[in-house]
Amino acid sequence: MIQTILIYSLVFLSFAIFATIYRLIKGPTAPDRVQALDALGINLLSGVAIFSVLVRSTGFFEVILLIGILSFIGTIAFARYIERGVVIERKQSD
Repeated sequence: MIQTILIYSLVFLSFAIFATIYRLIKGPTAPDRVQALDALGINLLSGVAIFSVLVRSTGFFEVILLIGILSFIGTIAFARYIERGVVIERKQSD
């Protein structure tokens, strides 16, 4: 019973991932794309977590942590680029 629920949740989560990818590509504005990128990271993270429970393995914890960190850094960098036009500001010493 639990395995069936986990498989159904992975199927519905894959639909959510495809809808998020569509919003990431089609998004009318840049902030919509940033929000879609963050949602995609969360959906991928939860998909790996559900898959980890499904196969009864703890080996995916590092992958989950890595996806979370990269999603956070990517969202922050993309938001800074939209706001300021550059990700890393360099000071002119002249």
